[in-house]
Amino acid sequence: MKHIEALILDWAGTVVDYGSIAPTSIFVEAFKQAYQFDISLAEARGPMGMGKWDHINTLLQMESVRTRWITQFGQAPSTADVDHIYQTFMPLQKAKVADRAAPIPGVLAVIKRLQQQGVKIGSCSGYPKPVMDVLVPAAADYGYQPDCVVASDECVAGSRPGPWMALENVQRLGINRVSGCVKVDDSAPGISEGLNAGMWTVGLALTGNAVGLSEEEWTALSDEEQSARSLNAYQQLGEAGAHYVIDSLADIEMILVDISARIARGERP
Repeated sequence: MKHIEALILDWAGTVVDYGSIAPTSIFVEAFKQAYQFDISLAEARGPMGMGKWDHINTLLQMESVRTRWITQFGQAPSTADVDHIYQTFMPLQKAKVADRAAPIPGVLAVIKRLQQQGVKIGSCSGYPKPVMDVLVPAAADYGYQPDCVVASDECVAGSRPGPWMALENVQRLGINRVSGCVKVDDSAPGISEGLNAGMWTVGLALTGNAVGLSEEEWTALSDEEQSARSLNAYQQLGEAGAHYVIDSLADIEMILVDISARIARGERP
């Protein structure tokens, strides 16, 4: 991996929390608790990867959600409504996030091999810092300790799909060439983050938001259902602009060999 300086990894659905389950159900619960307003799991997944305040705001601007909101309350949702739902969301998410801190199968071994080869492991998340302050030590108990952690509320300019969290990793890790970094994510905003930062990007189709099923739910599907969901996930992340799409972070080593060879030939993201 001579030409790969760092991987910048998302958290839920990429390294931990197979299926990115923890944040999705909490959005549904937060809307219900805050305003007795119902959203579906599919709607909750739509903006996944963004910072959580931005996620809630984007949900409220979705035509289906906005129309139901106006029907129920007689007016469009406001910034104050976003704030109230976010304030409801935060303690719920902090209470649940550690329950989904277990690593996705195969990823820790890959991360450790890369670190042994001198590749730095950065990370960023749509979770704000108070949630990361719960998740990071919980994941460490399982053996996951990235070299850098940036939360969605730590950059003045904002979070995804902008490049700022990824570039904050570059600064903290002392990376010399952004083009030697690989951003790995299971969501379209996370892929956009990497592209906007000038990094190579790898989308993860099966372990995160694109499929949105726990490992147990995934293995319970028929071969035909798995094929259909896999195809859709690969298409989603490909359309988001990912340079590569693979099933899981556990499969990334051969991709990194290819990226390293492309960099050696003078290619850039």
